[in-house]
Amino acid sequence: MARHTSASWSVCSWLAAVVSPVFGAGGRAALSWLPMISQVVFGRTGHHSSRVIFGAVALGKVTQSEADAALDLLLQYGVNHIDTAASYGASEERIGPWLQPRRNDFFLASKTGERTYEKAKAQLHRSLELLRTDHLDLIQLHCLIDDADWTVAMGPGGALEALVEAREQGLVRFIGVTGHELRVARMHQRSLAHFEFDSVLLPWNFTLSRNPEYAAEFDALVSSCNERGIAVQTIKSLARGPKQDEQQPWHTWYEPLSDPLAIEQATHWALGEPRVFVNTAGDIRLLPHVLEAAARFQAQPSDSAMMELSQRNGVAPLFV
Repeated sequence: MARHTSASWSVCSWLAAVVSPVFGAGGRAALSWLPMISQVVFGRTGHHSSRVIFGAVALGKVTQSEADAALDLLLQYGVNHIDTAASYGASEERIGPWLQPRRNDFFLASKTGERTYEKAKAQLHRSLELLRTDHLDLIQLHCLIDDADWTVAMGPGGALEALVEAREQGLVRFIGVTGHELRVARMHQRSLAHFEFDSVLLPWNFTLSRNPEYAAEFDALVSSCNERGIAVQTIKSLARGPKQDEQQPWHTWYEPLSDPLAIEQATHWALGEPRVFVNTAGDIRLLPHVLEAAARFQAQPSDSAMMELSQRNGVAPLFV
């Protein structure tokens, strides 16, 4: 995929420039025989979620028409799970109008980064309003990796109390926790020892698997979650490394892989861990490649193939 610096570049433009020459004017929809992304049960929720979850941070800086075009792609590939957050720019506002007539067809998740009861409650209600729904399927404590934040959120008058109350009121069905950085698996274990969360979310890609400590902690967490019926979502499958240029055209906070072959291999590698779900990257221009790769997934690439990909694309650790 060529790099485009124009702010007006959209999924619609991508479909016209890339999909149509390959699949015809009808795009992928014209080829109904192509495989859909597989679905498995999302932990103890009972919902059969697509293995690939739409990471709606990608909608934070786009217009409504661009958001609608990106969301329409989900229907073509059988993606039935959307993951957003109150802090994702205009994401919730963009999802609401499109999702409202399709609400029963999607598992809808959002997040609150607030740590106190009152603020988390207010933010949750704001999310419901923007998303135009009377309930969330999953609400998550967002990026809970700092010790001080953890103590406040989990303690008396903390955000967790607001989420449990919302569950009792039918405003949310399930509660999860998310995080980044190298200590995230340890912090998730701590959170799960304190409260029976229904899902966790954390980074996972080939580069992180080369970090022995992180890989061991990740595997221990995933194994524990798998035994307890806790769903595991992964992010950063397309991370190439830290952002080197603030003028880079991508809306991700890191430098993503953008070559179609690299995207396919990285996506297949992430899906090669059968116990996890994979969230898409934070730019709608990367989305068509990820979805197409996921629909064709059969097996995880070898370590040698991934090492070659890393060397060819100058991949570097995102977290140090």
